Amino acid sequence: MSSGKILVAQGGGPTAVINQSLAGVVLEARRHHGIQRVYGARHGVRGIVNEDFVDLTQETSHNIELVAGTPAAALGSTRDKPDLAYCREMFKVLRAHQIEHFFNIGGNDSSDTVRIVAEEARAAGYPLRCIHIPKTIDNDLVLNDHTPGFPSAARFVAQAFAGANLDNAALPGVYVGVVMGRHAGFLTAASALGKKFPDDGPHLIYLPERVFDIERFLLDVKATMERYGRCVVAVSEGIHDASGTPMLVKLAKDLERDAHGNVQLSGTGALADLLCEEIKAKLKIKRVRGDTFGYLQRSFVGCVSDVDQREAREVGEKAVQFAMWGDRDGSVAIKRTGFYSADYELLPLEAVAGKTRTMEDEFIAACGTDVTDAFRLYLRPLLGSGMPDAFRLRPNAVPKVLNPEPSR
Repeated sequence: MSSGKILVAQGGGPTAVINQSLAGVVLEARRHHGIQRVYGARHGVRGIVNEDFVDLTQETSHNIELVAGTPAAALGSTRDKPDLAYCREMFKVLRAHQIEHFFNIGGNDSSDTVRIVAEEARAAGYPLRCIHIPKTIDNDLVLNDHTPGFPSAARFVAQAFAGANLDNAALPGVYVGVVMGRHAGFLTAASALGKKFPDDGPHLIYLPERVFDIERFLLDVKATMERYGRCVVAVSEGIHDASGTPMLVKLAKDLERDAHGNVQLSGTGALADLLCEEIKAKLKIKRVRGDTFGYLQRSFVGCVSDVDQREAREVGEKAVQFAMWGDRDGSVAIKRTGFYSADYELLPLEAVAGKTRTMEDEFIAACGTDVTDAFRLYLRPLLGSGMPDAFRLRPNAVPKVLNPEPSR
């Protein structure tokens, strides 16, 4: 006999629009009369193992809408990366609570978790529909045009570099901004959308898809300083040398690692500081400043793409529709149609789970330190409406009296 229960969870790094996907699931589920209860797992998969659920059926639609417009993960998230044993414990809980539909909002690891749980349910002959809902600011889910969360984070990065460029133009020197992205450089590349005039920064963009050489980097900075009298640099936290060793590992003495043994690239200003030190020491430039955007780019209030909001809501809605009207598990994917509009399809979980997308070659300039027009055309519609603009004074110089310029 049908229980009419569904469970939704959020996993991985929060984003500015992940709660739109949550709202999409909850509100769309209420439209289907077969759904009796909508549960939410607190702090993702860990909440499932701990049976830490909340009944979202009792939430008012008005409050769900208010939460939808609030950044970060309303249910709480986790960095747990479930293995087979962990997923089996999850399945025991889902079965005990008679959950019929499981929705997991997240990135690569979340999709793999859904895949394992779905396989466990099939092996046990238990009727559980499992749907992965895409989310990641890294934009690194394969077979997706882009991923909810990325456009809003990209909007923040573009605006932040536009501001850093204006600051750098007023007080010239070298500015280095480090952006999230361990393997995929989409977010760092978004800095290019902050440019308006040909001499605007970022003048140099370094992505993990290309080998980083510290000596070449210093030559690039030197040449840019000679050309413009200043230099704005966008750097992905995941830049690495020819052997694949992260530059942070090569330059830093003390390293932090996360729960999975990965070098802690975010949450520390080490890479920006170390690159700035190299510039000061080797190029003898006095005014050198660096920032690490860190968590700021993920859930910044007031810097949200309306396109991202809409699509994040729709992937949640489509997940429920696929679950209720389809007859298979899967991962919801965004597909681009026309100049810009989006459609959705359900991909097999094994096609997405555990795989990482990186920036396509067509998006990276031949020089390796810039993006192409193809990337600008790809990203611009995703940033949404109302992007702020910057203007300059016209250079109407007044002739000098005491030290007139020699006539030519």
